[in-house]
Amino acid sequence: MKNSKMCLALFSGSIDKLTAAGIIISGAVANDMTIDVYVLLQGARAMLKDIARDKEKLSMAENANLRDEFLKSCKELNVKEWHEFFKEAKEIGDVKFHICGLAGKIWGGYKMEDFVEFADDIVGISEYISAAQEADVHLFI
Repeated sequence: MKNSKMCLALFSGSIDKLTAAGIIISGAVANDMTIDVYVLLQGARAMLKDIARDKEKLSMAENANLRDEFLKSCKELNVKEWHEFFKEAKEIGDVKFHICGLAGKIWGGYKMEDFVEFADDIVGISEYISAAQEADVHLFI
């Protein structure tokens, strides 16, 4: 998949789906893909500085009663936290994280300083739509 493009719409802010996105992004980077992640709605909430590293502020997407089991298993297996996957992927490959402007505002994020350090910019939804049209792989999480 060398030189191919992935567009990932990260709608979810749940810890299980964020972790899944981190694993997918890591795999895509390992395959030398260019990756644009468009952070939408609850994903934007998870990217706020005061939320991102506080596991207690993030829910599970499904089966909330499995949250503790999920976190315990991840710890036992030394699975990185989702934001570590994201940050490391940026360090080794061509990965960009774009925060949806409206989504950020919904959660009180108006400027780049409100979001995690690995976020690249704040964009409008039309940029996501254009990237999705041009991507070789388009995922929605």
